[in-house]
Amino acid sequence: MSLLKRIGGTPAPAESGASAIRPGAQHFEGNKVASSARERDDHAFADIRSRVQNKLIGELDPKLDLANAAKVRQQVEDIFNTILDSENIVLTRTERARMFESIAADILGFGPLEVLLNDTEISEIMVNGPRSIYIERKGKLQKSDVIFNNDEHVMRVIDRIISPLGRRCDESSPMVDARLPDGSRVNAVIRPISLVGPCLSIRKFKKEGITVEDMIRFGSLSREMAEFLSACVRGRLNVVVSGGTGSGKTTTLNALSSFIPEDERIITVENAAELQLRQDHVVTLESRPPNVEGKGEISIRDLVINCLRMRPERIVVGECRGGEALEMLQAMNTGHDGSMTTLHANTPRDAIARIETMVLMAGMDLPVRAIREQIASAINVIVQQARLKDGSRKIINITEVQGMEGDVVVLQDVFLFEQTGLDERGKIIGQLRPTGIRPKFVELFEAQNIYLPPNIFGYAGERSFF
Repeated sequence: MSLLKRIGGTPAPAESGASAIRPGAQHFEGNKVASSARERDDHAFADIRSRVQNKLIGELDPKLDLANAAKVRQQVEDIFNTILDSENIVLTRTERARMFESIAADILGFGPLEVLLNDTEISEIMVNGPRSIYIERKGKLQKSDVIFNNDEHVMRVIDRIISPLGRRCDESSPMVDARLPDGSRVNAVIRPISLVGPCLSIRKFKKEGITVEDMIRFGSLSREMAEFLSACVRGRLNVVVSGGTGSGKTTTLNALSSFIPEDERIITVENAAELQLRQDHVVTLESRPPNVEGKGEISIRDLVINCLRMRPERIVVGECRGGEALEMLQAMNTGHDGSMTTLHANTPRDAIARIETMVLMAGMDLPVRAIREQIASAINVIVQQARLKDGSRKIINITEVQGMEGDVVVLQDVFLFEQTGLDERGKIIGQLRPTGIRPKFVELFEAQNIYLPPNIFGYAGERSFF
């Protein structure tokens, strides 16, 4: 018996004269009637669920200790079962389990998003209003069948995310950045600036982290590239990881940080703490947005300036977006070798131009040539990351910053990705290869006993001691 019949509903009768309709049309009408009945069942289920949830919330102890998730879940389940019995609501075992999980997710978790957050294959979740949710799975975007009930349902989840952080999202402050307890990065925008209703973007945090070996296995870089980058980090070169949104910059930065020796003091500066450095001596600094009165902001630039007073041996800035680029360059030029950061740019040449722009955002009236000289002397290597059309993420350039010629910063590719075609599944085929150019900075490795294979740059010869 359907849910609709059990709660007293009656499906609409079939239209008269159906037998006179040709078979194809009759089949269509039958599907339409069945679909309509299913929709009524879904509405009935939603109504019961809403009624039970409201009653359950009213009976829950407001002082419930949400830290003990297992105990709270059991209490919620006990009250849920009591309500069904007292209201004489008859559900099948499947319907009962489905309703409880849905209510528990709303009360104890993040509602309909719980199932997506628990799916390890999903890397990003994009909520475009209550009825349109997209996910990124294995590098490809696809629409999810998960939905919210309405705008208010989405707002409850947003409030659940940001309330523990002391932040708010309303008409006077319709944008907010936040972080889930597991470290996943969240951005929310609501009406009036979002015309489709409340929107959420969640970039999921991988608890185990992706290692360099994982990246080699995925085809993101070659083993030779990994050996070279390891030498660059251990040799205290300053590295910038450049790439577009979602290209994997933070993942690459995190993987490169694993090459930093254990005995060095590392200070990380981020908007939202995502880096997972495994070393013991790590200090993590996180920026803070202004409060509701517009006061109390601590920017990335403030933190970079402050960390220079904390005796860092390495400074790792999660992402340069503005005037902090000037402080980062000055740090790299004043003894803080081995520093690393990321920025948004599509090519190594674009990365140089982007850094120029960000330095000008610091409000200092510096000539462009002086800025370029700072860049050329501070940065040694640009690692260019990209998300390709087939959804894969690769390091497509490792580029040396060689210095200045006239007013131009000179760049030279050391490794690059060369696309050769597509396979039958639409996957990009290509090779990650050295260019045959030996970087000028390899002499810096000599005093540090860093060895590299003789053919790592694409030419044969005696074993090189760098």
